[in-house]
Amino acid sequence: MIQKSLLLLASIFAAGLLFVNVYNSLIDAVSWGSNIPASIQTTRDYFKTVTPANFFRVFSPINQMLTLLALIFCWKSNNQTRLYCLLALMFAVLSDVFTFVYFYPRNNIMFTSPIDTNLGAIKTAWSQWSTMNWLRSGLIAINLLFDFAALIYLLKNNK
Repeated sequence: MIQKSLLLLASIFAAGLLFVNVYNSLIDAVSWGSNIPASIQTTRDYFKTVTPANFFRVFSPINQMLTLLALIFCWKSNNQTRLYCLLALMFAVLSDVFTFVYFYPRNNIMFTSPIDTNLGAIKTAWSQWSTMNWLRSGLIAINLLFDFAALIYLLKNNK
């Protein structure tokens, strides 16, 4: 029962992360780049209290923790479930590594560097961010698919 619950929770959290990340691509990033530099300044003013990072800094580690716990609790169930849990964890961690390595530097350029002297860099950072966020969504989607695959395989083989 705990295995199923953990896999279900991991799937729910991964799905939530995926949809918020897609929202960032479809809504937030489009707004950020709609009229640079004014749109970037508006975003900076809006982000003075909270940013999307506040969401991801809470829910991404929870997703990873649930996925790790699912791997631990499913370790003895069967090889296929264990492999799917391991792959789900790998993609959950990979999406965060990608965030720290790729997105944080671009966030810094867009949201903290001086606008008047870095306008070209801000436009480039926004363009790169907007394009590569779809790849990050893909990594999260693969995490979700492996969570679902582990859950389905576990349910199918533990009747």
